Amino acid sequence: MGGTLADEIRSRLGDLSPAERKVARVLLAGYPAAVFETVATIAERAAVSTPTVLRCASRLGYRGFPDLQAALRAELDARNASPITLYESAESTQTDTTDGAAGRDAELEPRVALLQQALSQTFREVSSHEFDTAAELLSDPRRRVHLAGGRFTHLLAHYLGLHLMQVRDQVAFLPDRDVERTSFLTQLARRDVTVVFDYRRYEEDITLIAELARERGGKVIVFTDPWLSPASAHADVVLISQVSSGSAYDSLTPTLAVIETLISSVLDRLGSDAHQRMKDAESIARRTGLL
Repeated sequence: MGGTLADEIRSRLGDLSPAERKVARVLLAGYPAAVFETVATIAERAAVSTPTVLRCASRLGYRGFPDLQAALRAELDARNASPITLYESAESTQTDTTDGAAGRDAELEPRVALLQQALSQTFREVSSHEFDTAAELLSDPRRRVHLAGGRFTHLLAHYLGLHLMQVRDQVAFLPDRDVERTSFLTQLARRDVTVVFDYRRYEEDITLIAELARERGGKVIVFTDPWLSPASAHADVVLISQVSSGSAYDSLTPTLAVIETLISSVLDRLGSDAHQRMKDAESIARRTGLL
């Protein structure tokens, strides 16, 4: 699975003429809605001619502007896919390709291959700059770290947070209860790092948390999928993971692998301080009967 149409346009900006680049910037500035405007409207906003808009679409590799719009429709369909639509898609594929018991016996191999592909692609495409920035922020002892996730991804937020708690101070999870959550969000500040997890179908409260954190001058790290959570618009760091699984549910295994790699990097940065923190925590746990 590749990136978004926006990613494709950004990567091709250097290939466009100055006039075509104006068109591309109009599309990116209002993405995705701007792509569905008429050619005449886009030309007016970019202060170019109508043929320039059409040439821009061709230069981007499309047969015409309707072809570019069709690509975005397909992207948005994938972005908004639910477990039900993914289930129906997987069931249709199985109906076409599965041949009785022999086919069922061979189910494991393609599923594992798909997962391996998603894992490999995730690490090929992860930005080393984004990853290093995330590790630097999470290992800065002067910063408080707050974590939040969604329906399923709160498990990933807790996985990362519980590891961070073992090696550094000032790590907390977004509370569930309304009064506590409001108080928590009110206290967000410039020295804070807010880490959120948001995958399709995206959750509005996650975007709002990221927006509030950014408004208050803090840093925001977003874990998301290739279609990008709306929270990404407020992020300092975006860590993208592939989610292909061949089933009704997206796979979060690649994200877990990124988290574990990030934890290792944070541990390296903290060095002896993390080692001492781990020893102190274990000593307390033994004294209180928690180990």
